[in-house]
Amino acid sequence: MTQQLTPGVHRQDVFPPPAPTQLTGVPAFLGRAAAGPYTPQRLTLWPQFEAVFGGATSGDAPDGFLADAVRGFFDNGGTLCHVVRVPRALSPVEAVQEGLATLDDLDDVDLVCAPDIVAAASWPVDKDLAPVVQAQQAMLRHCRQHGDRFALLDGVPAVDPAKVAEQCAALTGADGAFGALYYPWLGASGADGRLRHLPPSGHVAGVYSTADQRVGVHKAPANTVVEGIVDLQVQLTAAEVGTLYGQRVNCLRALPGRGVRVWGARTLGADPAWQDVTARRLVSTIGRWIERFMTGLVHEPNDVRLWVRIMRELTAYLDGLFQRGALQGRTPAEAFYVKCDHETNPPAAIEAGVVVTHIGVAPTAPAEFITVRVIHGASGVTVGVA
Repeated sequence: MTQQLTPGVHRQDVFPPPAPTQLTGVPAFLGRAAAGPYTPQRLTLWPQFEAVFGGATSGDAPDGFLADAVRGFFDNGGTLCHVVRVPRALSPVEAVQEGLATLDDLDDVDLVCAPDIVAAASWPVDKDLAPVVQAQQAMLRHCRQHGDRFALLDGVPAVDPAKVAEQCAALTGADGAFGALYYPWLGASGADGRLRHLPPSGHVAGVYSTADQRVGVHKAPANTVVEGIVDLQVQLTAAEVGTLYGQRVNCLRALPGRGVRVWGARTLGADPAWQDVTARRLVSTIGRWIERFMTGLVHEPNDVRLWVRIMRELTAYLDGLFQRGALQGRTPAEAFYVKCDHETNPPAAIEAGVVVTHIGVAPTAPAEFITVRVIHGASGVTVGVA
């Protein structure tokens, strides 16, 4: 503090430190590369990937699709990712499991992508889905066990959408709420100028990251233009998109005059409560915030003062989410509740050194279907939106 020489009242400007923030939309990419270490590498720019792992390859990706996925992430607004090179000799399941094991100590990762589970951009009709499904199931289990991660999965590059529907059915279940499936593959210009087909997960991860930065995890990562591509491997009709979306497959569509867009934001979860990507990621993000910013309360005296402090900090955080539109309701009381008192903490819990807090939230749901009614009457035509 500056010592004042003249008695009186003196003004001093104080700038408090900014409130701690939590970065979301940070993927970990697992895949094959031409060179580089087999440990996670933190990247914030595409040239860093080229310096560490080498650049993208031409042809049908002899060194895998990892480089294309990471470049697609940065092309679509991604800011930070971690890249793990996996050994080429391992099977898809073994490679994914080995790569996932290296991510346990990374606390900022909330998305997981493995673009090299499918080795080539073609899928014969009679090819077995089991190796792909098993590797992607390992990703879903990993995300569920961590509780705060979400898997972005690639549909197989099949021309027949029924094959992807079969893949989706095999992945749907309790673990499925922690992942989403995207189809079809993307068309991009290779280093040699020829058209290459790429798995969509890397580009979609960039869409997630951009939506998180601009709005938050409650913004559906859909109806957004995918940058860095020129076409899709399969052009789906509106009827095919509707059928696949009803089966929990998120499609990419080429819309005239609007570019190629992500056209879906549903998880693979069987429980309707977790069908929206936004709901699953919002609850996971709340859990990450609690784990990161409330560890300072550990070993505090377990009494009413601690309970009040917990309720105050959680209420302030959830109210911030409500003000940003992440929770639905006319008032904060309708959007969430926090309860930490004698009812949630009976004497047995206090003696065991446990503090129990109940939290309830009402996540906003994306408007997936907008119906426009055109009413023809004797007085003319009126248009209404339902």
